[in-house]
Amino acid sequence: MAANQDSVLAKRVVVIGGGVAGSVIAKSLQFTSHLTLIDPKEYFEIPWADLRAMVEPSFAERSVIYHKDYLTNGNIVTSKAIDVKQNQVVTADGRSIAYDYLVIASGHSDPYPKTRTERLKQFHSDYEKIKSSQSILIVGGGPTGVELAGEIANDFPQKKVTLVHNGSRLLEMLGPKAAKKTLDWLISKRVDVKFNQKVNLSNLAQGSKEYSTSSGQIIKADSHFLCIGKPLASEWLKETALGNSVDESGRLMVDANLRIKGCKNIFAIGDITDLKEMKQGYLAQEHSAVVAKNIKILISGGSEDKMSTYKPTSKAIAIVTLGRKNAVAQFPFLTLSGFLPTSIKSKDLFVGKTRKLMGLH
Repeated sequence: MAANQDSVLAKRVVVIGGGVAGSVIAKSLQFTSHLTLIDPKEYFEIPWADLRAMVEPSFAERSVIYHKDYLTNGNIVTSKAIDVKQNQVVTADGRSIAYDYLVIASGHSDPYPKTRTERLKQFHSDYEKIKSSQSILIVGGGPTGVELAGEIANDFPQKKVTLVHNGSRLLEMLGPKAAKKTLDWLISKRVDVKFNQKVNLSNLAQGSKEYSTSSGQIIKADSHFLCIGKPLASEWLKETALGNSVDESGRLMVDANLRIKGCKNIFAIGDITDLKEMKQGYLAQEHSAVVAKNIKILISGGSEDKMSTYKPTSKAIAIVTLGRKNAVAQFPFLTLSGFLPTSIKSKDLFVGKTRKLMGLH
């Protein structure tokens, strides 16, 4: 795919990672630079729509988007980045891609398949797994585990759902009011919620339907879904020129302009950053907007003091869906459940809004 060939002097921008942050900034910069997006997969996925797609696979047709559909003027390299040098990125398939500006948006390490077709097959496979199980165990009481329990309880109310969480309450990144409203709703849908326990999956025999917990309980279930946090995709960076910029938790340390500390032309956005805020999709989009503006200023020869700064927010808005007809929302000074948060998110999970942002119908 040709990228910005009308100017041989176009600055080279490389974006590593095709998740929420990386895809949005790649789209923003494709007509003002010679842009290359490096991603192990050929598609961008709207992550907050995944759990709905597990109970309604056709939903993924709109939420799993080919990079080429929104990136019409950029180069797409479907491979992993394995090294960052002073002015180039090395990929697993042996390429060296030169850059004037680099944006790292590698997020979390997700073992997703390379092709969109294979990803859609996974959603169908998850759906068949849910459909064929009379009892389902969900491990993890964060947003993913809670939302999956909600989707299954809503679409398959006859199934027995058990949710086991290692903490003392659900949704620990939110306040206790949101956690209580969520727990009450799950209990009302006959979801069995167990706290302060781990599930031992390492010794699970093939085809076994008995799961033992750290407190000695035996849970019988036809299938299970593991919904715990994924590791950051930063391990590879520790062996690169940016190794000293990775903090103890595996995040890249950034300054107020979202440049990696000590670097003039390398930025980081999204979940990989060390910003002290909740890791949310809409905040990743805000990171992308700030860095896109800053790179455009630098490309045009503008002064660094005109660059935008990003201020982390300690009062993020969070909406956790509970099936198609309910949700819990935590606003800075208010926690709600019912119609309002449902009308904001639950109907199409912001898929239409996100597609519009990416220039798609």
